[in-house]
Amino acid sequence: MDQQKRFSEMTEYELRTEIARLNEKAKKAEQLGMSSEFAVYERRVLLAKAYLLNPDDYEPGKTYEIEGGSSFQISYMNGYFAWGYRDNQTTLEAVPISIILKREGEA
Repeated sequence: MDQQKRFSEMTEYELRTEIARLNEKAKKAEQLGMSSEFAVYERRVLLAKAYLLNPDDYEPGKTYEIEGGSSFQISYMNGYFAWGYRDNQTTLEAVPISIILKREGEA
């Protein structure tokens, strides 16, 4: 695995295979009590999942719900990351689009 591809270079099939592999590694790390390693795999899964989505589906200026129950207002998009503000905070942050659940008011 010296020549690991970037997520941006992977096909949908390769991304789904990598997500399954990372989920398996995360599960093993969790079972072994390796919380920091588990967190790394979890973040990599979120990043890989973002590459299965279309960034054009997310609109700057709109507010969305994100995992964890917070709201997130997008200021701008940069690739597969949305930059904006969580719960009306004043600190700009980036989140992978894979954690964005839905726009406020949508069913």
